[in-house]
Amino acid sequence: MAFSAQDVKKLRDATGVGMMDAKKALTETDGDMDAAAKWLLENGLAKAAGRTDRENSEGAVALGRAGRAAALVELKSETDFVAKSPDFVALVQAMADAAAADGESAVDTLKARLDELIISLKENIAVGRVERIDPAEGNGFDAYLHIQNGRGVNGVLVEIAGGDDALAHEVALHISFSRPSVLSKDEVPAAEVAEQRSVLENATRNEGKPEAALPKIVEGKLGGWFKRVGQKGEPGGALLEQPWVHDEKQSVQQALGGASIVRYAQVEIG
Repeated sequence: MAFSAQDVKKLRDATGVGMMDAKKALTETDGDMDAAAKWLLENGLAKAAGRTDRENSEGAVALGRAGRAAALVELKSETDFVAKSPDFVALVQAMADAAAADGESAVDTLKARLDELIISLKENIAVGRVERIDPAEGNGFDAYLHIQNGRGVNGVLVEIAGGDDALAHEVALHISFSRPSVLSKDEVPAAEVAEQRSVLENATRNEGKPEAALPKIVEGKLGGWFKRVGQKGEPGGALLEQPWVHDEKQSVQQALGGASIVRYAQVEIG
């Protein structure tokens, strides 16, 4: 298949290689553009052309399952247009399936496909968070993935002891909305708690509250800080302290009854 000077330029722009390397790749592959890009990759000539320093806050999250185990994989991109493309969605799903079956490191086996995608889509594409849970026998477990515009954007895995899969599902839905930063308030770094307590104490004092009443008022406000519901980009507080989204008159801890959360993971684009 013959190729033109425009084909050479197109391949150079896509791969960041020099003119002679682009011409050689097209010659070796009989003018097939995709095959030429792959040939450059295989011969160590293609590069991301400076894309790695460009922001990639978009992307997609995929959920993979293998028996009772499940995995979430985030693949990051620069634009949501690329994140919704069939090849991008297919790759992140393949990564999630591999991670579910063989562990988090299994995503590395798909590096060649990732390199090809970077070349063909011309964006800074990279693997983000990878989370996997293989629940213990007898524990409740569920995975939830919120789909938006054809690709996953917010995934959750939850394992609980003393409860069933249905309860784990309810907890997963709660986490997808509330975005907790830690499981228990005991996991919040002591320095952060001390800083917040100081801020609340000063604010309460400036409100003119009696000095003797400050400790009780501050502790009440601190409890509210622990259970706050976060917005996107602003994770919420301690999961067990948060108001249960299915019935805000009780906390997550109360809703669990005799069950307990063994572990959870949330992966969200951005």
